[in-house]
Amino acid sequence: MARITLEDLDRLGDEEEEEEEEEGGEDEEDEEERGRLFAHWEAVASTHRVNLPRDMAGPIVQMSRHRQTREAVPHVALSQHGKCEEAAYEERQYPAGKWACVTKGEPLYEQSISLSFMKLMRYICKENSVGCYLGMTIPVLNEIHLTKEGTELEREVLTAYYIPGEFQQNPPAPMDPEIHITERAPLRVITRVFYGVTTEETILREIALFWELLGSTDAVLQETYIVAVYENPSIPQRRNEIWFIRRAE
Repeated sequence: MARITLEDLDRLGDEEEEEEEEEGGEDEEDEEERGRLFAHWEAVASTHRVNLPRDMAGPIVQMSRHRQTREAVPHVALSQHGKCEEAAYEERQYPAGKWACVTKGEPLYEQSISLSFMKLMRYICKENSVGCYLGMTIPVLNEIHLTKEGTELEREVLTAYYIPGEFQQNPPAPMDPEIHITERAPLRVITRVFYGVTTEETILREIALFWELLGSTDAVLQETYIVAVYENPSIPQRRNEIWFIRRAE
């Protein structure tokens, strides 16, 4: 039987101390990352006139670590229109599917979508019946309505997150009663890309520009539109799309 000497015990103690120091260093790095990301998102939230709760730090870090693994909402590209390499607009067909939806009616559009997305982030990250990270899908949709005059947005905005394919048949139940799992009907849309922050002003401008491009037509709805968001609110020049919704034939 091999004997353990005092030197072996000393070495073992040194190794344990080194492991503890390494683990402590990792904890400090995680805490620094958490603080840095939270501060950045907090600054973004302030521009939307929204307070960012401290309990959002965990979901923010988790989504940041998974930002390279995002699932696209399934669709079929039907046609592209434009004279340049980059299409001026595109027509797509989206199949029926299950979405997690939140509706808010805050004074500002930015407030509504920010508060709704925070709720959806919690649902995506852990606050669901399976207690795990579900995975991010893109785009996140914000359904808006114009007033009768067509000069302003109605206050109520519906924000929708597509349930990943793995969970489509049996979506995890949300812990938040304000989140509803909805089966949305197939959707045919005409889309146009724009970049930057989304406010009521920028959305109304993009809708007007799109109408100029399309010309007069009764083929699409004129009161309801969708703003599709492909990147998180912390990215200044993020990709967005305006969706015009085709009328049912």
